[in-house]
This record gives sequence, structure tokens and C-alpha cells, in this order.
Amino acid sequence: MPYSPLLVRPMKEELTAIGFKELLTAEEVDTAMKDAEKGLTLVAVNAVNGAAAGMARPGVRRALEDSSKRPDRLVTVFAEQDLEATAQMRGYFPDIPPSAPSFALFKDGELVHFIPCHRIEGRDASAVATDLRAAFDEHGQ
Repeated sequence: MPYSPLLVRPMKEELTAIGFKELLTAEEVDTAMKDAEKGLTLVAVNAVNGAAAGMARPGVRRALEDSSKRPDRLVTVFAEQDLEATAQMRGYFPDIPPSAPSFALFKDGELVHFIPCHRIEGRDASAVATDLRAAFDEHGQ
């Protein structure tokens, strides 16, 4: 059952304010992933939990501020809110168990890097940012 839209709005805005496009439907996910067939696309699977609030969202913000090789596209789905969009997005990385928060990096439509929740929990935002920057540097143009 989804959370109240009022509760999750600030959590969503934390990502949209730094350039992420919010995907709310399965159709929006498919359109975004078609666009992801060229260049580098970062997908953030957002969540309500403490790992998202204290590590994932601040970590991705730092990574994007400090990276010379930013992804071409930034998209996000909200795991406990936009259930249809989240399920559709997870279909693009079917061999990976559901994990929120998490990050998926696609290069030319292919999943090249994934940071699951267990690699975010218990770490600080700087460590998450370091992991993301390393992935951008490795796979970016």
C-alpha cells in the first residue's frame, strides 16, 4: 500500500531538485529506458527509509556535484509510492532482487553497474558518492 503523497513529496523533491526526472507510470519508464539506449542513464530507486534519507539521496547529490563525467540522464522511481513504475523499472534489471534505495547505471541501454541497498545501508553519504563517481568515471564518455 503506497504512502501518503504528502509524506513522500519532500523525498521525491530531493531528487527532482537536482535534475532527476520522476517516472510515475510504466509507460514513462519504458519511454525513459528507450532514451537510455544512447549514453549514460542513472536510475535512482527512491525510498522512505533511513538509508535513502541519510545516505542515498545526499550521496547521489554529492556525486553529481563533484563528478566530471555526469550521466546524460537522471531518472527516478519511488519504491513505496509509484508501484507500477517501480515494478516496470525493476523489469530492466530482472536478475537483481528488489532493493530500495538503490542505483542502476545504464550505458547505451545495458546495465553496467548496480548499487543495492545493502551497499548503501550503514555507510555514509560520502562513501555512496565515491561509489557513484567511480561508476560514472568508469562508464562515462
